[in-house]
Amino acid sequence: MSVKILAVGDVVAQKGVDYLAKHLRSLLKITGAAFTVVNGENASQLGITPEQAEDIFSAGADVITLGNHSFNRREIFDYLDESPYILRPANFAPQCPGRGVGVYESPFGPVKVINLIGRCSMDFGPDNPFLMVDKLLKDEPCAVTLVDFHAEASSEKLAMGYMLDGRVSAVWGTHTHVQTSDAAVFPKGTGYISDLGMTGPAVSVLGVRPEQSIAMFRGEPKSRFAAADGPCKLECAVFEIDPKTGRCLSAEAMRICD
Repeated sequence: MSVKILAVGDVVAQKGVDYLAKHLRSLLKITGAAFTVVNGENASQLGITPEQAEDIFSAGADVITLGNHSFNRREIFDYLDESPYILRPANFAPQCPGRGVGVYESPFGPVKVINLIGRCSMDFGPDNPFLMVDKLLKDEPCAVTLVDFHAEASSEKLAMGYMLDGRVSAVWGTHTHVQTSDAAVFPKGTGYISDLGMTGPAVSVLGVRPEQSIAMFRGEPKSRFAAADGPCKLECAVFEIDPKTGRCLSAEAMRICD
């Protein structure tokens, strides 16, 4: 018997949190997903608050993953230490709050979730994610292992996917907020997509008001980014997995729009 895993792309702003709360339960019924991972690092535009994390869990998420904005909101620090169900990238400095990997109970047995961040075109130097993941896979091995790789470069994401092919159940990319069309099962049985996309304002530049992004690229004085108005979308991927072997049987990108 196979099971389905739902991975939801970066939730952007409170509008994205509200849209997730409105649609995730029905999406779980439609897909039959038994375990859900949501990337929430942009829930407050840049970062996430404890209240928003609780809203995402109430919406139906089993685990929240983060990324380069993990620590933008200082009020999340204690929450990261206290809750095992929210992860920040494992290859951040070890003195940072929180954890980057967890093993969770599910209806089909234990699930291991790993959160990593890439190094290409990032503004800082985290530990090498390709070396870090080798260490993390040796501890508490699980048949079903999922990896959220929060990275800019498609080449870095693809390289990670192929390195982990046959070693984990699924690898998905987050961070770029643009859903890619390459959902697939790799030759050795790992599900993959370069980017899940985003959950939030649809008529936007990565969730931000288009005029603000245009002004930035024109070189005009910067202003604090604000979420765009109008309709929203929820972008995600569904991975069908054999829980005994951990092998992915199918991978499909999905989108819900207003």
